[in-house]
Amino acid sequence: MSISKILVANRGEIASRVIRTCREMGIATVAVHSDDDAFAPYVADADESVHLPGSRSADTYLRADLVVEAARRTGADAVHPGYGFLSENAGFAEACQAAGITFIGPTPDAIRSMGDKLRSKELMGAAGVPILRSVRLDDATVDRATAEDVAGIGYPVLVKASAGGGGRGMRVVLAPEHLQEAVDSARREAASAFSDDTVFVEKYVVDPRHVEVQVMADEHDNVVALFERECSIQRRHQKVLEEAPSPVVDEDLRRRLCDAAVEAARAVTYRGAGTVEFVLAPDGSFAFLEMNTRLQVEHPVTELVTGLDLVRLQIEVAAGRPLPSEALAPRLHGHAIEARLYAEDVAAGYLPTSGTLTRLDWPADPGLRIDAGVVGGSHVPPHYDPMLAKVVMWAPTRDEAVSRLASALRRTRIAGLTTNRDLLVQVLEHDAFRRAEFSTSFLDDCDVESLPSLVAPEDAAGHLAAAAVVLDHVDRAGVAVQQSIPTGWRNNRSAPASRVFDHRGEQVAVQHVLAEDRTLTVRVGDGPELRGRVWDLASDSVDLDLDGVRRRYGVDAAHGRVAVSSPRGSVTVTAVERFPDESRVAPPGALTAAMPGTVVAVHAKVDDEVVAGAPLVVLEAMKMEHSVLAPESGRVAEIVVGAGEQVEAGALLARIEPAESDV
Repeated sequence: MSISKILVANRGEIASRVIRTCREMGIATVAVHSDDDAFAPYVADADESVHLPGSRSADTYLRADLVVEAARRTGADAVHPGYGFLSENAGFAEACQAAGITFIGPTPDAIRSMGDKLRSKELMGAAGVPILRSVRLDDATVDRATAEDVAGIGYPVLVKASAGGGGRGMRVVLAPEHLQEAVDSARREAASAFSDDTVFVEKYVVDPRHVEVQVMADEHDNVVALFERECSIQRRHQKVLEEAPSPVVDEDLRRRLCDAAVEAARAVTYRGAGTVEFVLAPDGSFAFLEMNTRLQVEHPVTELVTGLDLVRLQIEVAAGRPLPSEALAPRLHGHAIEARLYAEDVAAGYLPTSGTLTRLDWPADPGLRIDAGVVGGSHVPPHYDPMLAKVVMWAPTRDEAVSRLASALRRTRIAGLTTNRDLLVQVLEHDAFRRAEFSTSFLDDCDVESLPSLVAPEDAAGHLAAAAVVLDHVDRAGVAVQQSIPTGWRNNRSAPASRVFDHRGEQVAVQHVLAEDRTLTVRVGDGPELRGRVWDLASDSVDLDLDGVRRRYGVDAAHGRVAVSSPRGSVTVTAVERFPDESRVAPPGALTAAMPGTVVAVHAKVDDEVVAGAPLVVLEAMKMEHSVLAPESGRVAEIVVGAGEQVEAGALLARIEPAESDV
């Protein structure tokens, strides 16, 4: 069978990734896109595209009927589902088959068997693969019998979406009294992400590592394991850094893991690419977690250490061809590590961010691979996963791969959105990570806020000085007369120009004097006076010498936020308005939306008495839930939103009147 045109039933970087291999194979491609993705890079990459009206996933990318109709309308003879969305939906695979369209993935039966996480555990147990104890939750309410069954597993436990993946719909429960709340929250998130709110509970292993094995199988009874990946650096049960091979897996453990993964695939007569995930306990024992019946986000690290194109293999298997000899006898070469660049505010509890990415410039380093779904100028909507790109580095050794990836991320120029880039560098440069001494609780144990700043205080002063100089230059370029006169110039030459920035929650004044001969005198906050020279000055950069050290700083300003990058790292500050608009200041006791999103629950009503920290409103954005908490104890004076409403960032949700003091 030949495949001549493939519709990619996905979006973002994975859509571009699949399209790239199709182009290399001479296969035409079709993209589908929502309203928000009309001008996304992957749409331009494809030969054709079909509009799916709407923005929400449930109205667009999760509509199997619309996707199949798009394939039929464009004459696509195959569909590649990517990951997430419909990739593990057996009904979608069947709908493709019914329409005479090849589904590039496993059979519907295999998807269904592994999609039911409890059923998959039974199959794995029968196949001799180690498993964890679990309990299915068939009802929304946890009754007494179910609570007793869960208690029999032993706390802590993990509530998990049966149809899920990618860390969605997962909640750790430490004590019985928190079980119902975790079940409710996991169900809501699972319904939103997968259109299926079925959840179950399994034993939660304390301080485990997450190790997974990539498998590939064809219709000719070939099943092969393409070695393991280490995926233990996670937040909210979603992976942040992945690498291959695992730094703690020796040859004996690798053989046992790969054998178990092959048996898991054979147990369901698997076909195509899949990943068998294991939990690796501190004592070296391992147990089956689940099998993802699709391509994984982290597949690039396997490609880089094996030299195999997994998407090409998927397409060839779907066309009925056997796996090639290089896949049947894979070899490990070097080390690869992947960092997921997310649009999120780490300091605010990994809160997703959305808006316009005004700049995104990658360094051109050897061994660096970028799988990105955005470019500079891209709009990042609030409706989908917040991952912007996968930044992947290959090197002969792990130490070199880690160092080179950290360096590349430091030199990546990003502006317009808050991202987790600094966190990625901090983890890569952390001593425990370098020694491979970590578990899935690494980010919780090390306390993100206690990590050292990516930019040292003395370097931050140079970044703020650069911001002030460039912003003044931009201001002068925008005036109608006397552009040569510096901003803030006055007859009293002893008075320098002054700007105030909010840096990490503190207001820092930057005072500087730039003379006609380009010599510069600057003071940042309470620091010492610095002297230097401006060698070159543009609207988005400055070549600045401060106290004998010369560096070029990139300065990107938009909507009051200023991102400053240099070889020493990046600093993002907010320009403090000289005359702020008081109408934009929230009233005392106000609860506002920190991000655009959908209200999924309201836990209070007017006149309720609440305590500080009580969750009042739950928002969902980018497939994640965020609880908005009461800022203080008092009475609920106003509730202005209801479940199902869309809100913008900064919108008023509710207002609390503080409790009267007893003093």
